[in-house]
Amino acid sequence: MKILVTGGAGFIGSNFIRHILKTYPDYQIINLDVLTYAGNLDNLLDIEESYGQKQATGSKRYLFVRGDIRDANLLDLLMPKVDAVVHFAAESHVDRSISSPQEFLSTNIIGTQTLLESARKHNLKRFVHISTDEVYGSIEDGYFKETDKLEPNSPYSASKASADLLVKSYYETFKLPVIITRTTNNFGPYQHPEKFFPLFITNLLEDRKVPLYGYGLNRRDWIHVEDNCRALDLVLHRGKVGEIYNISTNTNELSNIEISSLMAYLLGKHPSVIEFVKDRPGHDFRYGVDSSKLRSELGWTHQHNLLDGLKKTINWFRDNGWWWKKVKQHDKYEQYYSEQYKK
Repeated sequence: MKILVTGGAGFIGSNFIRHILKTYPDYQIINLDVLTYAGNLDNLLDIEESYGQKQATGSKRYLFVRGDIRDANLLDLLMPKVDAVVHFAAESHVDRSISSPQEFLSTNIIGTQTLLESARKHNLKRFVHISTDEVYGSIEDGYFKETDKLEPNSPYSASKASADLLVKSYYETFKLPVIITRTTNNFGPYQHPEKFFPLFITNLLEDRKVPLYGYGLNRRDWIHVEDNCRALDLVLHRGKVGEIYNISTNTNELSNIEISSLMAYLLGKHPSVIEFVKDRPGHDFRYGVDSSKLRSELGWTHQHNLLDGLKKTINWFRDNGWWWKKVKQHDKYEQYYSEQYKK
């Protein structure tokens, strides 16, 4: 199979590429990424060395193309070369969507529609759209099912919900073979340090305080990125066209203050390192999605509990300071970091 992965230089996309190439020896991947601040080719140095243009002998199974999913001409060149698209590319940081929503609307909505149209023109065999549990909005108790209505509460989640509806419309109108996944919060290696887990872990490794919104009572169900990639693998190969699959552990749920305290404990820091900061506007209290459809129909189970996954992630960041220090020193990130967390 030949797969076009959009946003493959990002956190989940790069982990997915690594998973697919190591799992399927005859698969080929084209990684299309525009390389915004969140796209990082360091995420795939080992992949480029083993499967890409740096490989001295044998077939090249991995190709990186720098480009924008809003570039219809480029998409029309790439689409005939592949059997499937796995669409990760998106602006994804909620805080940034609040301060600058326009780019989220352009990339997440217009970019997705441009990609869908190219896939339709070239009779693509499968289109997997990676969405988020945030499109459902907040839920105090229980879990959303795939059939529940969408009630997004941030510009980010609203743009993703809009993209979901576009994807669904291309199935209903044009019979494009689409599948949508809605995943809960991921954590693991190569995650940008603007996100909760890597921000807190790297700050603690640097003996800096960690900024916690409000009183830290917001709750999330966390999934290790490797478990998510295995779920996406199943959806790509065995998922039913036109369907939606929620991806979550339903067991790894803690409040943000509990997670922060656990991180501090595991890194030998006093709880006083946690600094409560003003809550962000429209901060959803709790996300919860029911993953029973994925489990019963495709046989997926998660392998990482939260504690073991967190220990594994902390060890990765401890061992790969070269990676995250470079990211945190990047001018655009450092400016944003200063504006958001040093007020």
